[in-house]
Amino acid sequence: MENFQYHNPTKLIFGRGQLEALKTEIPQYGKRVLLVYGGGSIKRSGLYDKVMAVLHEMGAEVVELAGVEPNPRLTTVNKGISLIKQHHLNFILAVGGGSVIDCSKAIAAGAHYEGDMWDFVLKKAVPQSAVPIGTVLTLAATGSEMNGGAVITNWDEKDKRSFGSIHTYPKFSILDPELTFTVPLDQTVYGIVDIMSHVFEQYFHASSNAPLQEQIGESILRSVMETAPKLIEDLENYEYREVILLNGTFALNGTLSMGVKTDWATHMIEHAVSAVHDIPHGGGLAILFPHWMRFVSQQKPEKVAQLGERVFKLDPVGKTAEEFAEETIQALRSFWNSIGAPARLDYYGIDDKELELMAGRAMVRDTIGGYVPLTKEDVSTILRNAL
Repeated sequence: MENFQYHNPTKLIFGRGQLEALKTEIPQYGKRVLLVYGGGSIKRSGLYDKVMAVLHEMGAEVVELAGVEPNPRLTTVNKGISLIKQHHLNFILAVGGGSVIDCSKAIAAGAHYEGDMWDFVLKKAVPQSAVPIGTVLTLAATGSEMNGGAVITNWDEKDKRSFGSIHTYPKFSILDPELTFTVPLDQTVYGIVDIMSHVFEQYFHASSNAPLQEQIGESILRSVMETAPKLIEDLENYEYREVILLNGTFALNGTLSMGVKTDWATHMIEHAVSAVHDIPHGGGLAILFPHWMRFVSQQKPEKVAQLGERVFKLDPVGKTAEEFAEETIQALRSFWNSIGAPARLDYYGIDDKELELMAGRAMVRDTIGGYVPLTKEDVSTILRNAL
């Protein structure tokens, strides 16, 4: 295990009917609010009206930024930064899923910076402060409600990358499972895949002696896999929704990454694919992760095999580590197929025409990934295998 420090300042407010908490939480930071949301689903569900009623009751001044994209774009971030500065706003309320929250984090950091917010993504600058953020989560997927990371797409450059800061952790996050009832089947499935993928990125680490972190990750995977098939058959079941919602938060709130050198290569590859083709993040991960596992198991099959025995309950007797790793990969693919996740890039009409562009975009440095470092040639192979 590596030396580490752990600090998570986000206050979770979990359960039914928690919107009223906005009245006590927001005034601690300010009442001049930028309300950030996506394509209008919160208006169709009635959540927008409920949030606005609470904000007006507490006397907040509200400026809105609507239309955040599923892969939030730098242009939208810059609109939010301009609104913060123009109206002298002092709080951001993100109502939506991970894309809305990520966009809000980028706005929060960029509003306290005189340069281009993209500098943070390119590691040319580090946020020194940020506008405080609160969230009302409507989708179990990214875990962005309890971490400081965000992923932003620079569509003009066909580039999608992440940044993070202790200053962009939400001050509070309201998680009401009932607010996820209206999430459609495909987005529910993508969220499930994203949650599991976050665990994988930390489970496949390059450190030793981390049994607690690994076993917590295995517990999250088992919990998600037990609940997911039931949830997709009953999308308005409170108990199923609350299980998936809390698992999504703990999959990426820093618990699993304590003291380990994590991987994240598959996310970098998917970011490159969706930067070029603008596909759903969870759909891309469902396609790519088994191919990444197959590639790295040629060098290090033991952890994949461990996953098969502990999570998928497969029997390793009489099999080599390589054989058992392949059985595990097939089990993962079968599970994702069973809940309706895509398996090949051609599902989104992607062929090999821009394969080298995508491979190049994934290479944010000379090699990517902590578990098995990948070269651009390795990434090209994984992408080609996924076509």
